[in-house]
Parts: sequence; C-alpha cells; structure tokens
Amino acid sequence: MNLKTFALMTLALALFVAIPAQLDAADAMAGKTSFLAKCKTCHAADGAGNAGMAKVLKVEIKHLGDPTVQAKSDDDLKAVITGGQGKMKAISGLDGAAVDNIVAHIRTIKK
Repeated sequence: MNLKTFALMTLALALFVAIPAQLDAADAMAGKTSFLAKCKTCHAADGAGNAGMAKVLKVEIKHLGDPTVQAKSDDDLKAVITGGQGKMKAISGLDGAAVDNIVAHIRTIKK
C-alpha cells in the first residue's frame, strides 16, 4: 500500500468514527436545552432529582444516572417522557426529535 492510499484510508476511518460522535453530541446538547426547560423542576439540572419536589409529591425521584434508569431502553425512556409514569405527567410540547434529544442527554448523565 502506498502512502497516498494509506492517508486516504486513515482519513476515511477518522471520518467514520468522528461524524457519528459529533451527531450524538449535538443531539445530547439540544436535549440538554429541552431537559432544562421541561424536566429540571423535578429532576434537577444535573439529573439527581429535586429533593423538595420529591417530598411534596411523596415520591422517590431517581437519579437519572442510576444504573436502573440507564438500563432502560431508549423506547422505554421515550414512553415515560411522552406518556408519564406514576405521578410523573407526560411532558407536553415536545416533538419526536426533541424527545430523542432528551434521551440522548439522559444517556450522558452519570451518577
């Protein structure tokens, strides 16, 4: 393999790896904006849960970085966001892309 072929293959591999990562980061960043607007009141900006809100509602608000939350499928998380669960009401005013972006953001939250 000559140097030119090697350079082209290296560039193609770098793009193959970098482009999906950038798309995921953009989605998670957009999701953070939506999360802060729609979810922060109960889940706190860092996803740890608002203890005061949990006390008022008499519920446990799990940290979104908790392994049990992170183990849920994307579809399960979307269903909770759009349909609610327990005392959590469905979040209105979100289109499908915004819900996908919020899920992408939730995937970045670590405990």
